[in-house]
Amino acid sequence: MQRLTPEQLRSHRWYGTETLRSFSHRARTRQLGLSAEEHMGKPVIGIVNTWSELNPCHIHLRERAQEVKRGVWQAGGYPVELPVMSLSETFQKPTTMLYRNLLAMETEEMLRSHPVDAAVLMGGCDKTTPALLMGAISMDLPVVFVPSGPMIPGAYRGEALGSGSDMWRYWADKQAGLVGENVMSGVEEGIARSPGHCMTMGTASTMTSVAEVLGMTLPGAASIPAVASAHSRMAAASGRRAVGLAWEDLRPSAILGAEAYADAVTAVLALGGSTNAVIHLIAMARRSGVELTLDHFDEASRRVPVLADLRPSGGYLMEDFYLAGGLPALLGRIRDLLHLDRPTVSGRTLGETLQDAEVHDDKVIRRRDAPLSAEGGLAVLRGNLAPAGAVIKHVAAEPRLLRHTGPAVVFDGHRDLMRRIDDESLPITADSVLVLRGAGPRGGPGMPEHGMLPIPGRLLRMGVRDMLRISDARMSGTSYGACVLHVAPESHVGGPLALVRDGDLITVDVEARRLSLEVPEEELARRRSRWQAPGTVYRRGYGSLYDAHIMQADEGCDFDFLTGAGGAPEPDTE
Repeated sequence: MQRLTPEQLRSHRWYGTETLRSFSHRARTRQLGLSAEEHMGKPVIGIVNTWSELNPCHIHLRERAQEVKRGVWQAGGYPVELPVMSLSETFQKPTTMLYRNLLAMETEEMLRSHPVDAAVLMGGCDKTTPALLMGAISMDLPVVFVPSGPMIPGAYRGEALGSGSDMWRYWADKQAGLVGENVMSGVEEGIARSPGHCMTMGTASTMTSVAEVLGMTLPGAASIPAVASAHSRMAAASGRRAVGLAWEDLRPSAILGAEAYADAVTAVLALGGSTNAVIHLIAMARRSGVELTLDHFDEASRRVPVLADLRPSGGYLMEDFYLAGGLPALLGRIRDLLHLDRPTVSGRTLGETLQDAEVHDDKVIRRRDAPLSAEGGLAVLRGNLAPAGAVIKHVAAEPRLLRHTGPAVVFDGHRDLMRRIDDESLPITADSVLVLRGAGPRGGPGMPEHGMLPIPGRLLRMGVRDMLRISDARMSGTSYGACVLHVAPESHVGGPLALVRDGDLITVDVEARRLSLEVPEEELARRRSRWQAPGTVYRRGYGSLYDAHIMQADEGCDFDFLTGAGGAPEPDTE
């Protein structure tokens, strides 16, 4: 591969020309305490860091950034840390999904406006991975992604706990009166014991695995626990590799073609990954100029087995997965379903990175002849209730609900849901279908993770642990149950979900991929004629921009003016 010369580096336009501006840039770099020998003629590596004291998934990234810098200096580069929005899934309201596109825009413009030749993207908490990659794809500078890594397993009285998944389980037991405050206090203390993102196969682990299979991380990076010494070594190695990427000018556009996204879909299904990956991958692919639709996921789901026995679909946690060989080991078991000749940021093809992959525990990473599920963990449903599609993670649902007809109990927004769900007079049984609307991209706003609707306490006390639930919301990747999500178009823009009334029969048939409202079309037309569009939530600022330009779930929830390959022109540095 031909290397750039120092004069061909992008940063040369800032530092290397005989102009007043270059004089000013060199002088101000000296003001930072750097001599010319430390930065002149070297690739400038931006370290795009989502560290925050209100993001426990990223609380260790300040230290990891120093290790990335060490690697950059070792390889002869000049590292500069560029802090960006953190998107704390735990604390940020109403939902980090509202701000995913804002971080993507910030990443793109941060890279565009500064003298950066390549970048190391640091994140892992749910929306940070797609946001950082979306911005980098649109800017199309060489980048390598450093996943923040999963936390170590939780623990309570000898039981391994998985953040998210076991929280929902214990909370249901509390609502059912099966456990008391002492147990809940112990779970609260033990469920999240270290830095790092959720250690289940939730959205965080799914999306960092997506980054790896796309070829945007070093091999094996996504599976390393956040506090492992190997994580520090991976950070330094990523810094060294970023310098090589700058000299080679290896950009996302050379890596992220249709085959890369097809492999990412395959990996998500084999992992039993989060439904959120559907939205994020569609958005990322559109940034690359690649057509990716719900149908691609559904087609792949029929031929890709679930091999990762990880919560919430299975029983193990991410440290078990790492010790069993991690993502490379799983990919090695489905190599016949992948495109092995495509490039990665490592400088090797995907196939070359998998040559030494080996599974060390068949219980965690199943053999092809003994899968957790013979089909992928996601299914796409369509019908008169979801003309543009809906998604269900059926591998995490009770089988009895995968073909079900029941009467609707409708809630208009999350507040209405929480106000009435435990009302003892609510006419609801285990066969009812809980319907939440007003929770989509515009209606939420931001499509919050309200799709795992709570089961009424009265039914929990009767032993009910799953019900059919339908919404235009998302749900946490750590959640489980018979939850039909991402119903499109959403109710806020007049989708059929807006027309459902209490008592209407709804049919879900996962095998037939069907989601139907059993109401005559004439009656639906009458209801539609009386429907009035809700008003906008935001009157100003970013929220107003979001409301005006957000696309629907089946389109990736990106802004309509950000889709498509190619970006803004390079800034004038003269």
